[in-house]
Amino acid sequence: MMLSDVMEDYLKTIYQLQRETDDRIKTSAIADELDVTSPTVTSMLDKLEERGLVDREKYRGVTLTDEGETVALEVVRHHRLLEAYLTEHLDYDWAEVHEEADRLEHHISEDFEARVADVLGEPTVDPHGAPIPGADLEPPERPDGESVTSFSAGDTVIVEEVADRDADVLSYLAEHGVRPGVELEIVEVAPFGMITARSSDHDSDVSLPESVAHHVRVTEPPELEQ
Repeated sequence: MMLSDVMEDYLKTIYQLQRETDDRIKTSAIADELDVTSPTVTSMLDKLEERGLVDREKYRGVTLTDEGETVALEVVRHHRLLEAYLTEHLDYDWAEVHEEADRLEHHISEDFEARVADVLGEPTVDPHGAPIPGADLEPPERPDGESVTSFSAGDTVIVEEVADRDADVLSYLAEHGVRPGVELEIVEVAPFGMITARSSDHDSDVSLPESVAHHVRVTEPPELEQ
């Protein structure tokens, strides 16, 4: 099945939004994510539905069909392997790789994908902590973490994943030592949403406005989990 780059982008976006909720995905959510108008989304969903890639219910939104999910998983696998390769072997900063991978993900062959995965040692997560689907294109398990905004002053957490869509946010977080695997101590949570945290990888506190903290998913350290 030959699909355009734009069709694949829509399927990838729906997949990523589905990973964040158990509900059907609204047209408005897709429009916000892709920065397009709702009528544009509706037109594309018509095409995807005709090809059997999405299931739509009027006024309730869409979900991916099994076939649509397989396509999305392949694009996501390409994207995250490329991010890892660009970071580890071509010295790209982790704030730069998302847009570069967006451009390349639609155009690599399965042989190239396999070689990249082999060179990287078959990684299970990308540089931002997001799970990489396996070569079998089975959906990876949903990560256990939740937004750092769910925790309180005095809590200690481990950064699990950082959303890769905003280069400015990624640069800010990297500058202050907020990366996957790093331990954060929540120092203060202000009434208006500002979180102050101390990273085990940085010698000073970092301020996380709610708009930035929303991008950071964390888990409790193993010894604190029940």
